[in-house]
Amino acid sequence: MRCACIDIGSNTTRLLVADRAGDALTPVLQLRAFTRLGRVCRAGEPVPPAAVAALTTVVAEQARAAREAGARALRAVATAALRRTADGEEVCAAVGRAAGVAVELLGSKEEARLAFAGATAALADASGDEPIAVADIGGGSSELIVGTRAGGVTWSRSLPIGSGDLAERHLRSDPPLPAELGAIASAAEAALAGVSVPPVARAVAVGGSATSLRRLVGPTLDPEALVRAVATLASAPAAEIAAAHELDPVRVHLLPAGILLLAAVAARVGPLTVAEGGLREGLLLELSAADAADAAG
Repeated sequence: MRCACIDIGSNTTRLLVADRAGDALTPVLQLRAFTRLGRVCRAGEPVPPAAVAALTTVVAEQARAAREAGARALRAVATAALRRTADGEEVCAAVGRAAGVAVELLGSKEEARLAFAGATAALADASGDEPIAVADIGGGSSELIVGTRAGGVTWSRSLPIGSGDLAERHLRSDPPLPAELGAIASAAEAALAGVSVPPVARAVAVGGSATSLRRLVGPTLDPEALVRAVATLASAPAAEIAAAHELDPVRVHLLPAGILLLAAVAARVGPLTVAEGGLREGLLLELSAADAADAAG
């Protein structure tokens, strides 16, 4: 069962094409474009026409690539950046018409449900009733989710803070200065103040920041690893860090903000492990199940 999804986020627009066998997904094609919608999508304001045109081009290219890769079904979704604008629904409809694929604007609860499903599907050693926290650090929002594999989401919070917005607001130097990092850490703590996450047995992290951190410090994001990652990013210009760790320079610029958000979450839920899946994997698992049911019917 080969399916595809396009995830229109605040920092990137990503395509994932994968085959499903049971609960396992095998990636066939992955594409990423740094569309940086979070930089131009303002709360309560319309999306600039130039940004809509650029996004349409990317989505059309990724939809074409998905079909050429043999995807039987394709689902495209948009998240925080377009969710906060005055015309997010209209932009999704316009992009979808031009790109030839329906684009759905996800609500924060639906985004949390799908991210949790994708993050926990690969946790083969987790029992069905084990409480798990998922931290999904995006470019324009951060989703904190708790639930079980058997019962799904039982608690979630969507915070209007993400790596793209924080980087845009505070990072001016390359490499980042201590004062800039301190301002981001303070903003992350302020955003999480008063958020009481239910007790969990384990915690995992998803999103571009978490995935990139695997290359810097490995899959375990405990306090020592996160401090080490920040120190690495502050030690040299983004281009040098990117070349040394096979990362995109744009991602390296965003990483300090993502790391400090993850550190604030880890202080509340314990050490995080980088998950093997997230929103896109959740979308594909649901899409392939629906496609299979339609075929059987």
